[in-house]
Amino acid sequence: MLKNFDHLKPLLKSFVESGPAGCACSVYHQNEQVFEDYVGYADLDTKKPITPNTIYRIYSMTKVVTCVAALMLYERGEFLLEDPLEEYLPEFKNPQVYREDERGEVYPTPAAKSIRVKDLFTMTSGLTYEGKSNETERQVTIAMNDLRKKGTFTVRELSRALANIPLAFDPGTQWRYSLSHDVLGAFIEVVSGKSFGEFIREEIFQPLSMKDTFFKVPEDKKDRLCSLYDWKEQDNLLKNMRLDAEYQPGSLYESGGGGLLSTLNDYSRFAHMLANGGTLDGERILGRKTVELMAMNHLQPEQVTTFNWPHLNGYGYGLGVRTMVNPALAGSNSSIGEFGWMGMAGTWVMIDPEEQLSAVYMHQLLPNFETYTQPRLRNVIYGAL
Repeated sequence: MLKNFDHLKPLLKSFVESGPAGCACSVYHQNEQVFEDYVGYADLDTKKPITPNTIYRIYSMTKVVTCVAALMLYERGEFLLEDPLEEYLPEFKNPQVYREDERGEVYPTPAAKSIRVKDLFTMTSGLTYEGKSNETERQVTIAMNDLRKKGTFTVRELSRALANIPLAFDPGTQWRYSLSHDVLGAFIEVVSGKSFGEFIREEIFQPLSMKDTFFKVPEDKKDRLCSLYDWKEQDNLLKNMRLDAEYQPGSLYESGGGGLLSTLNDYSRFAHMLANGGTLDGERILGRKTVELMAMNHLQPEQVTTFNWPHLNGYGYGLGVRTMVNPALAGSNSSIGEFGWMGMAGTWVMIDPEEQLSAVYMHQLLPNFETYTQPRLRNVIYGAL
C-alpha cells in the first residue's frame, strides 16, 4: 500500500507559487483514491478556487481516449492494425510524399507504401501538424486555415483535406507528432457508423460515469471551465481566450487529437480503468491483453531516432502513449511499462497496470512547464509506494 503523501502536497503548492494559477492532482492505487488535492485558483480575476467541479482543456490527453475507442473496435474484429488505411478512408489511396533533390528543391513523388491503420496510432503515418519546418507542415497550415474559415468542419472533412497533402516521409519510417489521431477519429466514424463524439460518449463516458467529459461545454457548465493563462514571468499571468472557439456549441470539429474537456475525477476514472487492465466498477472497456498491447513499445530502431523529446528520455511509444522502457535512462523510479501522455496546457496522466496505480494532474498554462512538473510528480508518487 502507499505510504502517506507528505511530499505531494508541498510539491503542488510550489508549482502554483511559480507557475499556474491553480492545479489539481489525484492518485488511485488498487481501486482506491489515495490522494486528491486542489490548490490555487481556476480564475484569478474572480478568485474562484480550483475545486472537484473544475473543467479543464485536456488537449492531447484526448489522444489516449481516441486510441482506446479505436482499440474497442479492434477487439470486435472490425479491422487489423496492419490494414491499409485506404480500405476505410479511401481518400488516402496512392499517397504522395515530399522529397528533396540535391538542389534543395521539394517535389512530390508516390509514397513507398500505404499508410497502415497502425501508423495512425503510433504517429508513423507521415502526417504532420501545422507548422513551418517542412513543406507538409506549411500545406497543413493552409488547409487548416481554409477549414476554419468555413466556421466549422467535421473530422471527415479534415481527413479529406489532409489526404490531399503529400506526406512528410514514407509511412512507417519515422515517428512524427501529428494530426494522426484526428484522422483516427474519422476512421472510428467510418468503422462504427456513428459520429466520433457519439461513439466515445456511448462506449466510454457513459459506462464510466464520466458526466463532465465532452467536446462542447454545455451552457450550464460554462462557469466551471478553468481559465487558461499565458505565463509571462513569475506572478504575471495573462488570460488566454484565443483558443476556445472549438469548445463552443455549433462547432462540428471533434478533435481526436486534442478536443476534449474533462474534470480531474472523470479523467482519473478513465486512467484507473486502464491501470486496472481495462475494467472499472464492473464495466469492461478493453481486454487486459489489449491494454498490454497498447502500452508496449511499438517503435522500431529507425523510428526511435525521431522520438527525441528530451523529457521523454527512457520512454518508447505505444499505441498513442509514451511507455517506459528504460527507467535508468529516464532517471525515473517508475515501473517498466508505466504509460500515459500529456496535454498542451500542462495536464498529465500516468498509468501503471503492474502496480495498479494511476495519477492525473491538471493545470492550464502556456508554456506548460511539463518538463519541470511531470517528472517530479512521477518521482514523488512512486516514492510513496
